[in-house]
Amino acid sequence: MKAIDLALPMIEKALLDAEISSCGTLSIVVMDPAANPRQHRFEEAVLLTQDLGKPQDAGDDYAGFARAKARLSWENGLDSSVVQATRPHVLRQGDTLLWGSVYLDGVVVAVAGANPWFDEAFATTIAANLRALAKQRQAQALKERRFIV
Repeated sequence: MKAIDLALPMIEKALLDAEISSCGTLSIVVMDPAANPRQHRFEEAVLLTQDLGKPQDAGDDYAGFARAKARLSWENGLDSSVVQATRPHVLRQGDTLLWGSVYLDGVVVAVAGANPWFDEAFATTIAANLRALAKQRQAQALKERRFIV
């Protein structure tokens, strides 16, 4: 996915820094921006999952952590840090207490494997890239006088 590819130079360099990620691995979940929790099941709405590094050697289930963070942001329409800090009353049995996912104009991206503030930074970068690529595609379509998605 191009949105991730654009962020990779930053992420790959950061994963070499033990103060950012002690395990050197990252799991990413991107949700389908057109899917919503009222009409779709979570599994149907997962657009992409991607692992960086060697998650099998990390010892923890970073892919599972990323999925849980993505679900929390997708179902609540908020960054997971916002849910954890200001809306703990919406947490349900089984919800994660971890954070590191973002909800940016309907784009949900979750990352696990770094410290949560860096998970959130990487997720924000990927979400912003996805939004920029969508705007670029729309501008190109309008330039070509294609007025329907």
